[in-house]
Amino acid sequence: MESFADGGLPPDDVVVAALRAGDEAMFATLLDSWSRGMLWLARSHVSTNDSAQEVVQDTWLAVIRGIDAFEGRSSVKTWVYRILVNTARKRGVRENRVVPWSSAFEHESPTVEPARFQGADDPLPGHWKDVPAAWPTPEGEVLAAEVRGLITKALAELPSRQRVVITLRDVEGCTSEEVCEILEISPANQRVLLHRARAAVRGRLEEYFETAGRSA
Repeated sequence: MESFADGGLPPDDVVVAALRAGDEAMFATLLDSWSRGMLWLARSHVSTNDSAQEVVQDTWLAVIRGIDAFEGRSSVKTWVYRILVNTARKRGVRENRVVPWSSAFEHESPTVEPARFQGADDPLPGHWKDVPAAWPTPEGEVLAAEVRGLITKALAELPSRQRVVITLRDVEGCTSEEVCEILEISPANQRVLLHRARAAVRGRLEEYFETAGRSA
C-alpha cells in the first residue's frame, strides 16, 4: 500500500515554535494532517465514535497546554500520538473496554493461508511461494473512488490492533520505530500486526479485481 508521510509539514522546530507562538494556521494544518488518523487510533480504545472524537479534542487541548514543556526527545507527531494513546486508554478504562496489547495475538488467526508462504526448508522462508498478481491501475475517477472506498471498508473491518498499526504506518506515514514508541509494542509485534493487516487488505483488493476482471 502507498504510504502518505507528512511531506507537507515544516520541520519540527518550526512546528513547535509556531505552536508556542499561538499560530492558528499551524494548528489548523496539524489538525487537517493528523486528526483523521488520531480518530482511528482513539476509536480502537473506546466504545463509540463520539468518545473517540472527545479523546481527539482532549488530546489537542493537552498539546496546546503542554507544548512549552516539549523537549524534543521524539518527533512532534510521536509526542502528540503518545498523548492520544494515554488519553484514549484512560477513557477506555472508564468504559471497561481496554485489552492489553500484550494479548494482541491470543485470539487472532492468520489473515493469509500459511500454505501461500515458503516453509522453513524453502530457499526464502516466510516469503510468498507465488508472488500475488499486480493490482491493475485504476482507470477513471469512478473506479478510483470504488477502490478507495473498498480500502476504507477493509480497514474498518480489521481487528483493532491491526487497524491501528496499518493506519499509523500506511496512512499516517509513521516509521516502524515511531509505531512501537506510540503503542508501546515490540518491533516483532509491530511487524506481525502490519503483515496481517496488509495481507487482509490486499486479499480484499485481490477479490475485487478478480471479480471485476471476470465481469469485464
